[in-house]
Amino acid sequence: MTGHVKGVPKGASVVIPRLFCRDPTAQIAFCTAVLGAVVLNRRPGPNGSLAHALLTIGPAMMMIESEWPEVASRAPAADGSSPVVLYVYVEDVDKTVERAVAAAAKILNPPTDQFWGDRTAWIMDPSGHVWTVASRIEEPTEQERRERYARLLVPADRLARRARSGLASS
Repeated sequence: MTGHVKGVPKGASVVIPRLFCRDPTAQIAFCTAVLGAVVLNRRPGPNGSLAHALLTIGPAMMMIESEWPEVASRAPAADGSSPVVLYVYVEDVDKTVERAVAAAAKILNPPTDQFWGDRTAWIMDPSGHVWTVASRIEEPTEQERRERYARLLVPADRLARRARSGLASS
């Protein structure tokens, strides 16, 4: 090999999630149908089944991996308890959730407008991976975001004070 090689390959995402799956082919089908992912490459394993694939969702890259006995990483439990949640911007949260449900995803949190200007929903795909799908619906100022967040905290603060004073059940 000659010449200088860059540490980050040209065109690569700096952070690339690797989703380990029991059925990587099904995961790819979900990502392409629901999120508009594009498959850049696929690599077979020793038995001919899919071992690895590289996808893009917009400009971001993502890898789909088969479970391997030699690698400790495993697919998530299908109970929504994944310690990693992927946050993905889409053009229309509601339509994306409809496609996700049609592709056997479970809705963990329905589409809801958020104080920071996004409309979000949490879904769990059939492989157990949890996704927050989001669309920007407005551009509030930082001051508006602070005020909205403070209003959200008021009921929680009242409940905490009531609990400390022994009035939580009233």
